[in-house]
Amino acid sequence: MDPATLIGVLVAFIIVVVVNMLEGGNPMALMLLPPMLLVFGVTLLISLAGGTMADAKLAMRGLVRAFTGSAPNSAQLVPQLVACADKARREGLLALEDAVAELDDEFLARALTMAIDGTDPEELRDILEAEVQAKKAETKQAARFWNSAGGYAPTIGIVGTVMGLVHVLEQLAEPEKLGHLIAGAFVATLWGVMSANVIFLPIGARLIRLGELEAAQMELVIEGVAAVQAGSNPRIVAQRLRSLLPVGQREEEAA
Repeated sequence: MDPATLIGVLVAFIIVVVVNMLEGGNPMALMLLPPMLLVFGVTLLISLAGGTMADAKLAMRGLVRAFTGSAPNSAQLVPQLVACADKARREGLLALEDAVAELDDEFLARALTMAIDGTDPEELRDILEAEVQAKKAETKQAARFWNSAGGYAPTIGIVGTVMGLVHVLEQLAEPEKLGHLIAGAFVATLWGVMSANVIFLPIGARLIRLGELEAAQMELVIEGVAAVQAGSNPRIVAQRLRSLLPVGQREEEAA
């Protein structure tokens, strides 16, 4: 698991609480159920209204993935692809059948299986690239839900503040209650802005980034399998695949 999102969101909330305490505030004064219910409940519902139930289910899976998912490490696939290229060059594609069963990456195993089965190289590339596009579209849709929530939340927070101020105006005959009521009214705006910028938008950005890394790894697999199928020199395959790695992973693979 890559804990970047969990650490970022959790520490951000801790800093908000600490700053509130340093300013002499009471953190529990911010934990008001009505504004939190309004902001989170209405924001998620109107985000749902802008799509389909399938989109919402995809977004919920994306939520779990954002906090518990791991960034794929494409560098780990380079030695496997180079070994496959070497074996296929010496013994032929059929010799890779046993190696496919030992692969952990499902996309790579599926691609090699189709290559072993004699799929035309151009047709194989088209099929695999279609899977990459489908993955990108899936990630984009999940991220769109959370980015939409990040856009709606501040406005819903303002709606909550206006509702609270209306209640304040109803209590003008009792001035001793006004301070507490006004403070409570602005909690909705706080949660609207904070939920958008600390929760919803970071989740959307995280999903987009994970999707980019996964698509890049799939594209590396496509190039590697194409080279294996063509019987390319393993050294050339290694150099080609390393050139497709991100800088950090390229250094790790070289090491």
